[in-house]
Amino acid sequence: MTAKNWNNATPWRGIMVATTLPLREDLSVDHDAYAEHVRWLIDNGCDGVVPNGSLGEYQTLTAEERARVVRTAVEAAGDGARVMPGVAAYGSGEARRWAEQAAEEGCGSVLLLPPNAYRADEPAVRAHYAEVARAGVPVVAYNNPIDTKVDLTPGLLAGLYADGSIVAVKEFSGDVRRAYELAELAPELDLLIGADDVLLELALAGAVGWIAGYPNAFPASCSALYHAAVTGDLATALPLYRSLHSLLRWDSKTEFVQSIKLSMDIVGRPGGPTRPPRFPLTGEIEAGVRGATEKAVADGHH
Repeated sequence: MTAKNWNNATPWRGIMVATTLPLREDLSVDHDAYAEHVRWLIDNGCDGVVPNGSLGEYQTLTAEERARVVRTAVEAAGDGARVMPGVAAYGSGEARRWAEQAAEEGCGSVLLLPPNAYRADEPAVRAHYAEVARAGVPVVAYNNPIDTKVDLTPGLLAGLYADGSIVAVKEFSGDVRRAYELAELAPELDLLIGADDVLLELALAGAVGWIAGYPNAFPASCSALYHAAVTGDLATALPLYRSLHSLLRWDSKTEFVQSIKLSMDIVGRPGGPTRPPRFPLTGEIEAGVRGATEKAVADGHH
């Protein structure tokens, strides 16, 4: 069921799911459940997976756990090109080492945040991406100025592309106007949808991929939405988007990891607990996620 136009020469395109990581009750990683989840996503219309992203709680993993998650994903996907590990780290050297591990495992691309231990200036950002690009695996930049306090503006992204440091950008700023400026400044740089709740807007603006959260729970419906959106089939895409949007917007909230895992629990997928400092949802937030998920189920999404 994966996209007919998926191409392992440009494996960062299409629906790449930022996978959640199944944890047992004692908070150890359940690698068997993770492997099954990766296979299930690909069988249900997704093109590949992004392990060790924020949604995969990489900040809470040991180095051994983090490396094994990548190996598990590659083995389960059946083709390393379908795996885009997150390689974010405080130091450029460590991020490069994670990119080298990804290359050794045969991964098709890696996802890299800018330096996020401090508010890096443009020369530091460009040096950081150049260093990781030396690992020899295509680098997808991740623009999340809300969390990192470093904004990969269209001008800076064009510079990173001109440097040969990146092939694409996961755009999470929520400012869809940037898509048009980016297309003018760096027309060959691939734009990837970075937040689920601006999917339609960025697809219509020329995005060629989606690094996605909610397909962890609803892969088939999200796949149908994405393919309708990128082909300009608004008659199909707009009703789907309206139906799913109360759910998709939880991907952009602070509690996105717990929210998506709760939605997975509700639909019978391996959601489960999160590692501290993330705690289970309570009160109005839990009720909001639960209500949006149950509405999606009632609307026939799966």
